[in-house]
Amino acid sequence: MNGALGVLRFLRVESLVDRMRGGKVLRVLGILTVVPCLVLLAWLVTVVDADKVVAALSGIPSGQVMMALAIVQVQVILSAIRWRFTASRLAHTISLPLAIREYYVSSFLNLILPGGMAGDAVRAYRSRGEDDGEWKRPATAVLLERGSGQLAFFLLTGLGLFAWPIFMVDRLPDGVATLVWIGLVVLSVCLGLGLALGLGFGKTRLATHFEGARSHLGAAFWRDGAFAVQVGLSVPIVVGYVVTFLMAADAVGTPLPAVAAITVIPLCLLTMVIPGSLGGWGTREAAAAALWPLLGFTSAQGLSASLLYGILSLIGVAPLGLLFLGLSALSRARGGR
Repeated sequence: MNGALGVLRFLRVESLVDRMRGGKVLRVLGILTVVPCLVLLAWLVTVVDADKVVAALSGIPSGQVMMALAIVQVQVILSAIRWRFTASRLAHTISLPLAIREYYVSSFLNLILPGGMAGDAVRAYRSRGEDDGEWKRPATAVLLERGSGQLAFFLLTGLGLFAWPIFMVDRLPDGVATLVWIGLVVLSVCLGLGLALGLGFGKTRLATHFEGARSHLGAAFWRDGAFAVQVGLSVPIVVGYVVTFLMAADAVGTPLPAVAAITVIPLCLLTMVIPGSLGGWGTREAAAAALWPLLGFTSAQGLSASLLYGILSLIGVAPLGLLFLGLSALSRARGGR
């Protein structure tokens, strides 16, 4: 995908692109990601009735749009603060303005480039030191910062799995509730075994290979009150994602029950972290179209809510993301960094 390559070169990651076999890897990744997602999205719109989707999106209250966009700004700023804090625990100093700037850029790129994490890779690369070898700590900081958010999100999704057979058992197809309970038992056993094995490896040679990782994890998530800071930042960020989706659903005429905040919505958002997705476009809409009927709404309404959520997320970061990209390019043209 020449467009993706052009964006990455524009972002001052020429050497990174050149190392990837002249961009062949990115082209293959782009084709394998963009085409299926766009085809899936187009197919969904056709199947659920495009006229209904257009009708649902044509009467969006401006007040709800503004509130949702405001929430997106808070999410980005809190995420930037989380990244800055995580980096500082790894002895990698990032100023708050720089963290906010780069987080807007990476959030924008994550929504338009293949892979769903291209923006994070760019953020790590652009925040490294002047020496090309100074990339490990910036990359580790970005990885752990994203991990903090994903952990909070997966915990919410896990909580929702317990809520499905309790609060929504009458809306599930026959036999699904039993399968959910079986899945939860298997998941609990696997987690228990994983914890036991992890503790058992603590006194083996294998532990030496992960000593550095354990040190980074301890510094970023546990020591000196780090856990409270990570939780205090990650929880409102995840809540912001859910609230924005709830507002998008309400704006298209499908006010969801409160239980949807821990059941249906987390599953829709979960599709956005699939490595082969394009910022969640297509996969998120497929999940919404499948899950909305369980709440008494139509697939078209679910698709419309998901599309509006994606549009709000993109509009929320695109203006500043593009502005910061432009300022960065102008600075480089004048001989700045």
